[in-house]
Amino acid sequence: MPEERGGSPRTLAEALRARDDEELAALLRARPDLLSPVPNDVTQLATRAGTRASVVRALEHLDRFTLQTAEALAVAPDPAPYGTLLALMAGDDGDADVAAALPGALGTLRRQALVWGDDDRLRLVRTARELLAPSPTRPSPTGLGPTVTEATAGMSPGRLQEIVAAAGLPTTHDPVSAVASLTALFTDRTRMADLLDTAPSDALAVLDRLVWGPPYGEVTADPTPPVRWLRDRGLLLPASARTVVLPREVALHLRAGRAHRVPEPVPPAVAPAAEYGPQAVDNAAAGQAYTALTTIEDLLKDWHEGGPAVLRAGGLAVRDLKRAAAALDTSEQLAAFWIELAFAAGLVASDGEADERYAPTPGYDEWIELPPAERWGELAVAWLTATRTPGLVGSQDAKGRTLSALGPGLDRSAAVEVRRRVLELAAELPHGTAPAPESLLSRLRWERPLREAAGSTKDLRARVAAWTLSEAELLGVSGRGALSTHGRALLGAEGVDSAPGADGGTLADRRARAVKALAPLLPEPLDHVLLQADLTAVAPGPLDRPLAETLAVLAEIESKGGATVYRFTPGSVRRALDAGMAASDVHAFLATHSRTPVPQPLSYLVDDVARRHGHLRIGAASAYVRCDDDAVLGEILADKRSHGLGLRRLAPTVLAAQSDPGTLLEGLRAMGYAPAAESAEGDVLITRAHARRTPPRTPPAPVPEGPPVPDGTLLGAAVKAIRAGDMAATVVRKPAAEEGRPRAGELPRTSSAETLATVQAAALTGSAVWIGYVNAEGTASQRVIAPVRVEGGFVTAFDHTADEVRTYPLHRITGVAELADDAG
Repeated sequence: MPEERGGSPRTLAEALRARDDEELAALLRARPDLLSPVPNDVTQLATRAGTRASVVRALEHLDRFTLQTAEALAVAPDPAPYGTLLALMAGDDGDADVAAALPGALGTLRRQALVWGDDDRLRLVRTARELLAPSPTRPSPTGLGPTVTEATAGMSPGRLQEIVAAAGLPTTHDPVSAVASLTALFTDRTRMADLLDTAPSDALAVLDRLVWGPPYGEVTADPTPPVRWLRDRGLLLPASARTVVLPREVALHLRAGRAHRVPEPVPPAVAPAAEYGPQAVDNAAAGQAYTALTTIEDLLKDWHEGGPAVLRAGGLAVRDLKRAAAALDTSEQLAAFWIELAFAAGLVASDGEADERYAPTPGYDEWIELPPAERWGELAVAWLTATRTPGLVGSQDAKGRTLSALGPGLDRSAAVEVRRRVLELAAELPHGTAPAPESLLSRLRWERPLREAAGSTKDLRARVAAWTLSEAELLGVSGRGALSTHGRALLGAEGVDSAPGADGGTLADRRARAVKALAPLLPEPLDHVLLQADLTAVAPGPLDRPLAETLAVLAEIESKGGATVYRFTPGSVRRALDAGMAASDVHAFLATHSRTPVPQPLSYLVDDVARRHGHLRIGAASAYVRCDDDAVLGEILADKRSHGLGLRRLAPTVLAAQSDPGTLLEGLRAMGYAPAAESAEGDVLITRAHARRTPPRTPPAPVPEGPPVPDGTLLGAAVKAIRAGDMAATVVRKPAAEEGRPRAGELPRTSSAETLATVQAAALTGSAVWIGYVNAEGTASQRVIAPVRVEGGFVTAFDHTADEVRTYPLHRITGVAELADDAG
């Protein structure tokens, strides 16, 4: 192990002060919570690094073996030499894998300021020791109990001497030496083995039940002979009136020196589940990517004129989710995923009206005009960075409320980390290899054991990992379970249009590479269909958008898949005529876009609907019906189904109705007629879909798990500020009179006249001075400044703490002291 520079540090602050700038920056990058706000100096940084919240966060980000190393240090003597730590981790026999991995784990703990000191004096941060060491109320993860010293605290001296004598040791004159004698016996492998050789077999069985924890056991007022034999010799010590505990030294002997039953120095490998050709994976992923685009389009077309209402508590009602699932021909859970994906991409939002409803955003109109690969890139980036977890839809929160799609309560800050890590592990396998889900979950549990053990978080992380695999398949990031080429590019994996060893660049760069990789794999849109004699049209692939939109009006979609089947019906043809198409337009459209001759039944259907379309005219009377053929109006009046419309004849060719025009229109269509609405001037009204859009909306911002990882610029500035503040706090000052000399941590105190004279002298000589300063908010700080000019009650100086020229009011300077001549 490398030795620390300089002498052995006495405190964590001294250990941090001895680090270079790169090592301090690495600490702040690994623990960004230490930067909120930037510490004034190294002492404050060390104090903050030892707070409970910060230590807990740091421990949660340790892998299993590094955490096991910290747990071993928590039960080792404080301080502990490296050899003791190695013995606790590798055991008496030594484990080559543990010995090889231990320096790296210890280096991680040192870099994160959880461990400090030289190899002969390793110290775990006090807060971490309190969290990981065993106590009566909180067992140690190692399963070890208290030491002999801790277990015998408060025991009577007479009882201690009885134990010493029963163990075959000479009696002592005081409890301290008695405890030391017992500890020496229990840590001596040879003498301990001799003592256990004399133990009854039942006593050894009792020890076997306690050796790996929990170390506590209940006893009766009259214990059995095996327990009495162990208790008399101190192999079991009383923890309470009815409880005994196995001392740590005894357990370590029985464990052959190991702190953990199963050390895990090597992460479990991600096993392959199946292997395919890379091209087959890419093709499958590209096909699913195109399906994802059409699914999102179908969803937002269904909400084109205004989607479902927003619940009072926010989100989508269950019945509306069911309708969306039916419209997309999928399950409710998958429908929730597509809805949340559109929301994360900023394509759908609430309109903010009094009668609040969901609708496409203006961003959807821009998105729909992009090339297919670009549209997929937008969805993939939104999915990769989203903290909302649609898999939770339908479950209940801590208060028993059901979580709804698009509603509050779906954000989980750990989702981004888990999602990205799952994809990174899949990317480590050869291209075309699908990972085995269970092995992947085992690897995740090894990398974040504390988080996996945190109650509901354990289940959540496992579920997010499973959801990631299925969602990646739905979105086309993976194909047949294996990560695709464009999926690897989106992740920034090496070997995908990037230099070896590159970090993949920014998210925008990775997105551009993914789009470039996907574009050649997507099918080219077709400009034709195949018309068939059974009044259907087959689209053998994806259609151009204008063609698809017109065909969706003219025909009903009967089935989807690799080829979409459209069926022409009287109702669909009438819908096209209502939208403003004439019969000649329909014939021309079919002839232009069909690779087969237009079937005669389809031509007859169009002509027949067109001949009857508009034969009846409806206007506002409340409403009226007019027709040149009075026989048709008589037929309508005679039909019992028209009684609810309140019709009566005003003239041979006009009927008046009590219903409004819309109800009258739908009622006559239900009776089998093909009426057309007309304006007050008698012109046929063309009905077109009214597009409803929300005001401009931005996509929902992901909920961060903690402080963001600082970039290089912020780290450099923070390290510089910490160094400057540390210099101001630790700089050597000239001795002053005893009454004017500040105590450690206090600001200097000098009179106004002395302060003015000292800074003026420093300005003349160009020297630096140490000042105490209180800003307008009342915050006190220490600074080292080099005065340049003193006038008008202000001193202008170069502030070494801030590394810039600043102006300070003299009345806010509490005091000033000159620096010693040998000050650095």
